[in-house]
Amino acid sequence: MIEPVELQDFFITFFSGAMVIMAGALYALLFAWSRLQSKPWMMALAYGSYGILFISVLTLGSATHLNGFWWGLVIALLVGYLLAPHGIWKLCVGTHATGQDGDPPNNSDLPSKPTQHHFN
Repeated sequence: MIEPVELQDFFITFFSGAMVIMAGALYALLFAWSRLQSKPWMMALAYGSYGILFISVLTLGSATHLNGFWWGLVIALLVGYLLAPHGIWKLCVGTHATGQDGDPPNNSDLPSKPTQHHFN
């Protein structure tokens, strides 16, 4: 069973919870901005903010006395949050892909007129 947060751990819990939100948002923002602007140095900042997120999550888990299954879930979520922006970026690029000349893909293989179906 999970123990309640002790009063002396309340500030640590509050502060690390706030840092999880801020560092997670900063990681996502810097990751996307780095890719959009093609600035690799910003990716280093994104990974630095992920490091802060990682430390904050571990601190939060320790302050809230997580154990067993819950630590496994925390680690799985940290790995997922590290990899999710990469997958989302690839999905967005694939969805908004352009033709080789830079133009959006054309629909030349589609018929110009809708086909009419005659049912007897």
